[in-house]
Amino acid sequence: MKIKICVLIMAVILLAACEKDVTLKLNDATPLLVVDGQIEDGKAPIIVLTKSLGYFSKIDPQTLAGTFVRNAEVLISNGTTTHKLKEYATPLAPGFTGYFYSNDALNPATAFVGQLNKTYTLKVVSEGQEYTSTTYIPTNAITLDSLYTIPAPFNADTAKRTLQLKSTDPPGLGNFGRYFTKKNSGPFLPGENSVFDDQVIDGSTFTVQLPQGIDRNNRPKADSNFFRRGDTITLKYCNIPQSAYVFWSTWEFAFQGIGNPFAQPNKVLGNISNGALGAFCGYAVKYKTIISQ
Repeated sequence: MKIKICVLIMAVILLAACEKDVTLKLNDATPLLVVDGQIEDGKAPIIVLTKSLGYFSKIDPQTLAGTFVRNAEVLISNGTTTHKLKEYATPLAPGFTGYFYSNDALNPATAFVGQLNKTYTLKVVSEGQEYTSTTYIPTNAITLDSLYTIPAPFNADTAKRTLQLKSTDPPGLGNFGRYFTKKNSGPFLPGENSVFDDQVIDGSTFTVQLPQGIDRNNRPKADSNFFRRGDTITLKYCNIPQSAYVFWSTWEFAFQGIGNPFAQPNKVLGNISNGALGAFCGYAVKYKTIISQ
């Protein structure tokens, strides 16, 4: 027993002697252009341009407001017509303003809205650099057969409800979707895992629970994110191209790993050229509204 104790003590001493302080010096990264672009069927394109922040950057309203890219040249084409988008201001909070690009109301001759089965090309010129991206708006392939609520399982509060969607996916792989929910007069918010493909559901009629969309700046507690009896619930379901699915699935996976030291490394895969971050996405949109029972 004494020999074993001595061996153990020596092992601890040797391991302690092998410790070495490692200092990592992280260089400040050059800010990159970040594109948050979308075009829905029946609506004008909306493009938000910002600059990325360093990992250790201070995050406050003033810093975020300062990341918006101003005075860029933003062009969008549907293959036949090219339209130069106009920069618009929008209030973010008292004293802070954000900016986005959309159709120029003073140039309606070339302005257009999104259409199903159309391909769109985005071109951004900013600070002497050019960036491009292509997306398309697919068909509304997946149908919304019915939408209803049921009592939240294992919950003492009988007014809490979960949202259920019965839907049909047509035969043939390659359908991708993203969903948002709106409660009463609130905004449309994407689900925590808002995108999915049809690898498992291909060619079938299926029922799926859709958790309430969340504000990622103010995430709800796990046991509080329910609808309630009497709520007016609107589902915004979008058929999306594969590039949009890849972007949002990798983005959401990375977001959910923030602060977790054991999270799997992940790279967000966008579709913007020239090293820019973000994505330009097409959405084929359907809406369905119910009152929670």
